[in-house]
Amino acid sequence: MALPESFLQELLSKNDIESVASSYVSFKRRGRNLVGLCPFHGEKTASFNLYPETSSFYCFGCGAGGDVITFIKRIENLDYLDAVRFLADRSGMKMPEQSRENDQTSRLRMRILEANREAARLYHGALYRPEGKVALDYYHSRGYTDATIRHFGLGFAPPGWDYLLKGLRAKGFKEEELVAAFLAARGRNGGHYDVFRNRVIIPIIDIRGNVVGFGGRVLDDTKPKYINTESTLAFSKSRNLFALNFAKNEGRELNLCEGYMDVIAMHQAGFTNTVAALGTSFPEEQMQLIARYADRINLIFDADGAGQKATRRAIDNLRRTGLDVRVVTIPDGKDPDEFIQKNGAAAFKLLLDRAANAVEHRLLEIGKTHNILTSEGKLAYYNEAAQILAQLDSPVERDLYAGRLSELLSVSKDAILREVESNRKKKQRQEVRYQLPNLMRKEQRELQQVNPEAVTYTRAASAEEGLLGTLILHPDYIRQVRQVLSPEQVVTEFNRRLYSHLLDRDRQGLLVELAFLAANYDQDGMAYISRMVQEAKEHTVTPEEILRLAAVIREEHALRHLNDPAAVTDDDIQSMLDALRARKQDK
Repeated sequence: MALPESFLQELLSKNDIESVASSYVSFKRRGRNLVGLCPFHGEKTASFNLYPETSSFYCFGCGAGGDVITFIKRIENLDYLDAVRFLADRSGMKMPEQSRENDQTSRLRMRILEANREAARLYHGALYRPEGKVALDYYHSRGYTDATIRHFGLGFAPPGWDYLLKGLRAKGFKEEELVAAFLAARGRNGGHYDVFRNRVIIPIIDIRGNVVGFGGRVLDDTKPKYINTESTLAFSKSRNLFALNFAKNEGRELNLCEGYMDVIAMHQAGFTNTVAALGTSFPEEQMQLIARYADRINLIFDADGAGQKATRRAIDNLRRTGLDVRVVTIPDGKDPDEFIQKNGAAAFKLLLDRAANAVEHRLLEIGKTHNILTSEGKLAYYNEAAQILAQLDSPVERDLYAGRLSELLSVSKDAILREVESNRKKKQRQEVRYQLPNLMRKEQRELQQVNPEAVTYTRAASAEEGLLGTLILHPDYIRQVRQVLSPEQVVTEFNRRLYSHLLDRDRQGLLVELAFLAANYDQDGMAYISRMVQEAKEHTVTPEEILRLAAVIREEHALRHLNDPAAVTDDDIQSMLDALRARKQDK
């Protein structure tokens, strides 16, 4: 059953898009609209536009768009009903009961979260029974206190095949729900077994306090060393950071480590602003999540090849967010846990205070690969350093580091700045050359994903988008258009369904604003519709223009068989001839 219109109207009136989005994005007003850095992709130049008049947003950099519900869906990684529930909680509203009972996806997600919560309790309980002594000894051997173990809800999965299955079945969970939660797996014989067995267990908790997944580490040399929850309806590793639920309230500085164990050790040592990325790929969603809660980020990765590679990848991704990125180097290649145990928390605090910024770190790294005492090494270092400085947007920073390089290499600062500027211009030309075809490819991909027929029927799709965007902005035109254009005459399938939907809502006396469409379209669909609305908003459309767009759509409908001549019937020929003449006159 759909949500009541009256409930949605009240929800939207209490959650205007400007106040909601401003909790996540810093905006500057530009005329009647607002502009800020997009929270959905890394960028230095603001391309995220907020349109209070239409209660919508659109990013011209990544193509994200929609209404306030779509915004919450994207940024909080929620489905439609949970996003509505999020906004309802925000404004002190109670959700209609029927919506919770009738949405299977939302219900399954809630069951997964409930199963995870009960699983965390069972794993933690097992730690303090006789069979859990080996795991408890392991935690104690790492220096973790019982208070730390309780704080993180650490646990143990016994070695049997069905410890968790038995415990959760007794609490009313079905095997299918546990498979969906990645707590159980289906065997070849049709039975089920625990995913986590004979491993210490680390719960992963999101910023709202939900147990969304688990990490499991072996106690011996068994491979794989770690098993982590795979993607579920409740968990995506690219949208979560381990221990952010604790660290998010500790100020605007975060420490980023490689793994769970380092984070736990650092929290115990008092560095409670520490988190771990769930993997080393550092996707854009994780970087944007960090940027929401920090102004400065300290990277604390292992000194081995894999750790340094991860550092470079994190620097490249985080640099686009505008964060102050620092790199902490631990002497002798130790990890944070080992260093703190040997030298204490005060010594580690000194390492944090002396952390090099991203530029200094990269200059130090290339310095290790070139011998600047030789002419060849000095020239190679100079060329690489100039490329690094060319990536800096601040002229003050470029001047500062050029001065340091001048002293180090005995090369004039002016010469270094000229080389840096040459690299910047070359980089800018490459970006401009890349930008247009990239935007065109992106728009083509969007069309192929949402409305693939638009690539074939370009004239029809253009007219449809103009018409539909205008109808959403000016619903009073709908009854006039309905008389001259039937849904069957709309050429592309996505737009045909949208047009039918608008007609149905108007016939029932319901609103056709963007927010009232969000329940029927996914994020890509809402972005496509939002773009239609914004483009229509930029043009003053008269009743005559509306009728012209409808006429173009009818003509293109009559000509749709041109791409498939074999499908043309005798009855179609005359209408196609008329449409071709009309198209010629239109040009």
